[in-house]
Amino acid sequence: MPHRLDLATWKRRPHFEFFRAFDEPFFGITAPVPCGGAYERCHAAGHSFFLYYLHATLVAVHEVTPFRYRIDAEGVLVHDRVDASPTISRPDGTFGYAYVRYAPDFTAFQEAAREEVARVRASRELQPSTSEQAVIHFSSLPWLNFTALSHPRPSLTAAQAVPDSAPKVCFGKRHEAKGRLQMPVSVHVHHALMDGQHVAQFYEVLTARLQ
Repeated sequence: MPHRLDLATWKRRPHFEFFRAFDEPFFGITAPVPCGGAYERCHAAGHSFFLYYLHATLVAVHEVTPFRYRIDAEGVLVHDRVDASPTISRPDGTFGYAYVRYAPDFTAFQEAAREEVARVRASRELQPSTSEQAVIHFSSLPWLNFTALSHPRPSLTAAQAVPDSAPKVCFGKRHEAKGRLQMPVSVHVHHALMDGQHVAQFYEVLTARLQ
């Protein structure tokens, strides 16, 4: 169950009040993440590399607490569990949004995720039939080694009805650089909830699991 963050004792309350009033309160960072070790482990075990790094990212999310903060009408909720809402490509060139519950055990996560991926690829709907607010928005551009990224966001009027504070992560094309396999990972987060040092901690945890 989520619990409410005590704003009265939160050392970042001035930053929260300052940035939450911005029309665009998100900031983004893109950095290369070494992934050769993870790719080799997946190839040897027959795992999906996509689901492996998706799970590794959720592990990092659960270790860096501000990634589990969400803004609501009363303040900030801290969720115990955050799930994945990734884009899944379809054979016709379109995509749909999936909903995959987080499980600490990768085998259990991959089993449930494979079923959800198959469901989305066989459907024509954009949104999943089951979803929660406590998610990370994921997308992938496996065709492109990008160095920066931006995200479409709702209009200010729509955003006021349902405040958007969920982090957004995008993965790019894996490629070799100086003899090491890596891929670009873009992270966009709400500045009222966290700062650059928190994003750096996220990259450290993710790198440790993928390199």
